[in-house]
Amino acid sequence: MRESLEIERSLAAFARTGKGGLIVTASALAVNHRALIINLATQHKLPAVYFQRVFASDGGLISYGPDLIDQFRQAAGYVDRILRGEKLANLPVQGPTKFELVINLKTAKALGLTIPPSIMVRADEVTD
Repeated sequence: MRESLEIERSLAAFARTGKGGLIVTASALAVNHRALIINLATQHKLPAVYFQRVFASDGGLISYGPDLIDQFRQAAGYVDRILRGEKLANLPVQGPTKFELVINLKTAKALGLTIPPSIMVRADEVTD
């Protein structure tokens, strides 16, 4: 409850400055309060970019982040190699290799934004 009130106060204060938009980075707080953050960003007409596809699917403007399915596939490959006896020291550290861009056109319209065609063609998914 306290976190929700703090998020509401912070976003309202930021919106009053009239500057820019939000970049919501990966955190448990953002995941736990996803709906609240999305609703407040839209209510205050703040364009926001999120770190995970589900935010754009749930009404956020844009998400850009690692493709989680691809990461799970990479993890499965590691598990396979470990189960076949490969030493952990021989396994390289890997980061995400595939990223996805999701754009929510309904939210863009509600914010009065037009997404440039050059961005639209790069999107992995465009929702209405």
